[in-house]
Amino acid sequence: MYALVDCNNFYASVQRLFDPSLIGKPIIVLSNNDGCVIARSNEAKEIGIKMGAVFHQITETIIQYQVNVFSSNYPLLGDMSSRVMSMLSEFTPDFEIYSIDEAFLQFKGYEHFFDFYDIGKEIRRKIWKGLGIPVSVGIAPTKSLAKCANKFAKKYPELGGHVCVLDSQDKIDKALKKTEIGDVWGIGRRLTKRLKTIGVNTAYDFVKLNTLYIESEFGVVGKRLHRDLSGIPTIGPEEVKAKKIIANTRSFASHVTTKEELAERIATFAVTGSESLRKQKTCSNLIGVFLQTNPFRQDLPQYSPFLAFPTDFPTSSSLEIVKFALRALDKIYKPGYHYKKAGVMMMEITPEEIQQLNIFTEANPKHKALMKTIDAINQKVGKDKVLLGIQKFEKNKKWGMRQEYLSPCYTTRMSDIPILKLK
Repeated sequence: MYALVDCNNFYASVQRLFDPSLIGKPIIVLSNNDGCVIARSNEAKEIGIKMGAVFHQITETIIQYQVNVFSSNYPLLGDMSSRVMSMLSEFTPDFEIYSIDEAFLQFKGYEHFFDFYDIGKEIRRKIWKGLGIPVSVGIAPTKSLAKCANKFAKKYPELGGHVCVLDSQDKIDKALKKTEIGDVWGIGRRLTKRLKTIGVNTAYDFVKLNTLYIESEFGVVGKRLHRDLSGIPTIGPEEVKAKKIIANTRSFASHVTTKEELAERIATFAVTGSESLRKQKTCSNLIGVFLQTNPFRQDLPQYSPFLAFPTDFPTSSSLEIVKFALRALDKIYKPGYHYKKAGVMMMEITPEEIQQLNIFTEANPKHKALMKTIDAINQKVGKDKVLLGIQKFEKNKKWGMRQEYLSPCYTTRMSDIPILKLK
């Protein structure tokens, strides 16, 4: 059996944990630079705030309903996530982190000795008592069915106290019939439309499709999902795969107009991407750079160029990748525009141990040792302690994220640790 444990409104729950006065009040959490809504409490959903809503377009709603607004507090969220996952890992050695607030737990051999509903209740009790974070637990024979069970645990908390166990075919069939096809794990909008054209409106309809038809129309991935929803464990632990494209982008707090300022940002993005390449032991063969003006400022001229340069050889060297990124910037930069966003993309990624050699050019052998040393220093002493000359050593407010609604880092910064005053 698999259990999917999902923190309820994780971002909002963390804020409420340290400020109980927020309980029962609408909360939204904003993306980088306070751009759009990336998390909502149930109260915020009820007043009609949509996921992805642009912040400055919903200010009237925020004022009208006195919505509590928070910037993304990544150190705090990351720390609380680690605490939740640490506690969950104590229940079984077969443990898989799925996202910042979700994890799969596999229970092998528990069927004849434990009541899975009791296990789900104990998971909820332990996380709540230890951290004050509410969770929902869905338990079923496969991962995709555990996903369905978790949705029911959240949707109908009055039935099982935020715990749903699908431990019989009758319960599985009832859950599948009530699960819309668009809510099935792994089925996106495009596939949802395609399935609805052939009369597949629920997960149960999908399961009843012929296996050969599924394989011919939807391939191996569709066949695996079909089997998993049918109760046959098919989707196992997710393998950590090397990314095919690594992109580092950022919206600026204010407009940038000069090439020199853009060059510093492009170099920094290129260095960060190079570090990611080395971390997953890969190299890039194509470096792309894009610039973008502010699409919301129609009073300003618009310009959004992109250009990619092939590298002379597969590389993960920060020096080489910065060189190609700046070469692309030279080609696409135009004065007179107010740039709001930029980014560097590492494409055509290949394993570092498998490289197509070039007769005329080759990588500088000193770069590999240099990069290894820089990575080791930054890991030991602190991030960004060793930088390239083109990067800014001092803190530049222009490059910092706009976080006007940032809450204290209650668990990750000594000065922000809550202080209790007893009378």
